[in-house]
Amino acid sequence: MTLLIIVIALGLIFDFINGFHDAANSIATIVTTRVLTPVQAVIWAAVFNFIAFFVARYLIGEFGIANTVAKTVLEEYITLPIILSGLIAAISWNLLTWWLGIPSSSSHTLIGGFAGAAISGAGFQAIHTATIVKIASFIVLAPVIGMVISSVFTILVLWIFKNVNARTAENSFRKLQLFSSGLFSLGHGMNDSQKVMGIIATAMIAYYQKGSVDTMPDWIPLSCFAAIGLGTMVGGWRIVKTMGSKITKVTALEGVCAETAGAMTLFITEILKIPVSTTHTITGSIMGVGAVKRLSAVRWGVTINLLWAWVLTIPVSAVLGGIIYLIVSLFGLK
Repeated sequence: MTLLIIVIALGLIFDFINGFHDAANSIATIVTTRVLTPVQAVIWAAVFNFIAFFVARYLIGEFGIANTVAKTVLEEYITLPIILSGLIAAISWNLLTWWLGIPSSSSHTLIGGFAGAAISGAGFQAIHTATIVKIASFIVLAPVIGMVISSVFTILVLWIFKNVNARTAENSFRKLQLFSSGLFSLGHGMNDSQKVMGIIATAMIAYYQKGSVDTMPDWIPLSCFAAIGLGTMVGGWRIVKTMGSKITKVTALEGVCAETAGAMTLFITEILKIPVSTTHTITGSIMGVGAVKRLSAVRWGVTINLLWAWVLTIPVSAVLGGIIYLIVSLFGLK
């Protein structure tokens, strides 16, 4: 029971870290366009992170992404030490990338750590390869989808507002950014909170040898959504700087387009039950609005560095998870 409690606590700690690590995703543009102060922005985002629980539970009626995450490792190979090792690896990589100001993927960090620990404990037959490949493919697909949607949306909005006074349009879009950032925070909460829900539900199943993700008690999703909301309130100011200004300078109009495109991408992947990176999604969306302005408006050198971090996240997390599992196993934990 003690190990199960530790796993649950680490899961909620990971969600809290995920909140402040990914806070920049939904508030970077609204802060850099000065629509809200940083404090106001994180509170705004945190509220929508938590509201996402009620949307997923009562409107969508299921936690499909949690189910997908739980299937990363085959059920017969799942043990509490494997889950513990995966969580420690994911938390370590998240904290390192936060400290370096790199907007990496908390989602892929968790998947990589979990899979790596399972491989270390039971070999490659322990992982569900098709599920991992599907999740990994969205390292590329999520930002591309976000970029395409934001480019099309930006072109459409510019055409609709072409005869509107620039100052009037800017004021209108500053108000609309409240809606678009809230929408993206809603998608962030639904997508990211479910990943740890899947991990905690898997730990409960491994310990009690019964149950399923679909029958998990309500305290698990409520705790996960609350933890990510609290983490968002703490904020991630190092990453705000990268997301809000280093990729491309963002106006209120472009902020609305990027956030709306990012939210649409997250809602699409929610329907598909695929855990994606909100970081990758909003980065692609910001690149899309920048490219519409002109290709040189996007700082491609910064983007390439981000891509390297994204590609390396799963394998590095997997190696960390494997090493940590070997260390944990020395203590004879079961």
